[in-house]
This record gives sequence, C-alpha cells and structure tokens, in this order.
Amino acid sequence: MPRPPAILQVLPALDAGGVERGTLEIAEAIGRTGFRPLVASAGGRLAAALGEAHVTLPLAAKNPLAIWRNAAALEALARREGVALIHARSRAPAWSALRAARRLGLPFVTTYHAAYNEGFPGKRLYNSVMAHGDRVIAISRFVAEHLQARHGTDPARVRVIPRGVDPARFDPAAVDPARVAALRAAWDVPAGAPLLLLPARLTRWKGGMVVVEALARLPGAVAVLLGDGRPAFAADLRARAEALGVAGRLRLPGHLADVPAALLAADIVLHASTEPEGFGRSVIEAQAMARPVIASDLGGPRETVRHGETGWLVPPGDATALAGAVQAVLALDPAARAAIGAAARAGVPTLRAMQDATLDVYRELLR
Repeated sequence: MPRPPAILQVLPALDAGGVERGTLEIAEAIGRTGFRPLVASAGGRLAAALGEAHVTLPLAAKNPLAIWRNAAALEALARREGVALIHARSRAPAWSALRAARRLGLPFVTTYHAAYNEGFPGKRLYNSVMAHGDRVIAISRFVAEHLQARHGTDPARVRVIPRGVDPARFDPAAVDPARVAALRAAWDVPAGAPLLLLPARLTRWKGGMVVVEALARLPGAVAVLLGDGRPAFAADLRARAEALGVAGRLRLPGHLADVPAALLAADIVLHASTEPEGFGRSVIEAQAMARPVIASDLGGPRETVRHGETGWLVPPGDATALAGAVQAVLALDPAARAAIGAAARAGVPTLRAMQDATLDVYRELLR
C-alpha cells in the first residue's frame, strides 16, 4: 500500500522551548489526519518523542552555504517522503525550506513566533522569510500587528492562532502532592517560605537578573529560575545574588520535565522578560495550573493576563515594581488568590484549539 503524503515541519533543533514543543504538538495532530507527520531538525532531547517521524539535518546552521545545502537536502527529503506541504518555524531553516517548497511547487507555511530584533544591517531581510509563507501563522495579535508594521504582510495571508495548553496535563487536580513536595524539598525551600518561580531559559532578556534584584527586596522568599541556558549568564546571576546577599535564596536547578508540578509548587509564577515575547507559553501554563501570575507588561502576555483579574502586569525590567507586586499578591487572602487563579484557568487557550486551527490552515492550502 502506498504511504499517505507527509506534512514536513522544519526547525533548528529539538531541545526545549515553546517552538519545539509546539512542533511536537502539531506533529501529534497531523497524525490524527490522513497525513504523516515529518519533522526535520538537528536533533535534541525531544527528538526521540517523534521516533521515525524525525529526520536529522544540520538545520541550526545559519551561514549561507549551509542554508543552500539544507535547501537541497530538504528538497530531496520532500521528494523521497512524498511531502505535500512544508511548515517552517524558524528563520535559517525557513530560508532553506522556502527554496525547497518553491522548487517543488509545494504550499509553504510559516509560524512567526516573535518580534525578532534587527540589531545589525540586513537583519530585517533575514527575518522577512517568516513573512513569506503562503499562510503566516501569528501566535498572537501582537505578532500579527508586528508583521504588518515591519513587513507589510497582506492580512489575508495571516492567521492568528494563539499557543495552547493541554488542560488534562496542566490540571492542578492531576498532580500528586508528593511530586510537589519532592520538588520543594529538592530545591531546599524552607517550610512556609514563599516560592517564586521563573520558568524560562537562562538568557538575559528573559529577566532572571530582574528577579534576582527583586529578591533582595523580598526577605524570606526563595526564587527558582527553572531552565537551562548560557553558563556565563548563570554565573552572572550567582555573582549578583552573592553581592546582594541573596545567594542562599536563589536556585538554578536547570531543565525539568515535570513542569506542572513545578508550577504547582510555586506560590507565584513570574514572567519577567525585558523584551516583548510573541506569546508567553509559560504564562498560560501557570494560569492553567491556577497559579498567581505576575508578567511583564509587554508583548503577548498582555493578551492573556488581565491585570487584577487573571494575573498582574508590571513594567518590564523594574525590580522594585516586581517586588511590590509580589508583596501585594502574597498579602491577599487565600480565597482572593484562588479566585484569580480559577478565573485564569477558565480562560486559557487550549492545545486542541491550537491544533485544530493549524490543521485548518493546512487544509485551506491543500484544497
């Protein structure tokens, strides 16, 4: 029997992060249709979840020669696997995928994940590939507006599809309290100490340094910066914490797979990015777990956090304001905090809605 046609997603690697997890979620949805899921990347810790649906290619490389070679490799892969549509999720692989799709006459979809910076000449051109899809998925209204402002993208080609969470996995009732207790013990959080959680990669713009500065204004609180990243920045965080006298209350445990338990272990979940995020998946995951969320007032989180109703917004990069918001939330009575958590959980976009909307984009082009 001939194999059904495939839908190919391309991205640099499959280690950790919202782009990577979204790729796996859409691959799962494709598997429920009459198409085969196929993902090409340089590999990583999440690649094993795809099994034979993953193809290893050096798509993390950004130099022009590598992009050219990857275009030929993707074209050959698409011919061999009977690919019907290519979906690019990051810039360097998107340039390769665009060339392959055009040479084969295949529909080309991009997901525009962020307001990419333009810090050096030619960067806008490099970024623009993400606006070249026959359909461009914007992960928030903020991103859709950015597409129009930066690239003049025809709104008829744009589809706004917010990221979503699995309400079954991110369900407070589904997490064994023993998992939560084990994490607090592993992180050496004293009994009764407020636990502040920043689930984000250890990169400067994610706001880890802002949290450390705020921690100095929050006696007794413990801050957990959950995620891996750049060792040099982790060293900077530890040095600053030492200088502020809070090193004993800062935890940098690295990557953790059990995100629901980590969120439930927190008294407050923080989003402290100093640059606008396209969406902010960690925010809606925390809201799905009915946790109090304090987020930077910029980018995508403005669309999921209604100040004082489903969370709180603070000026980005302002450690004093962040500490003040933490103190205000901790001062609320438990019933008030629970009510805001419940309202947040009730309003989060779901994984199934994101998957179905993405499949609708594929069907639109494949018809």
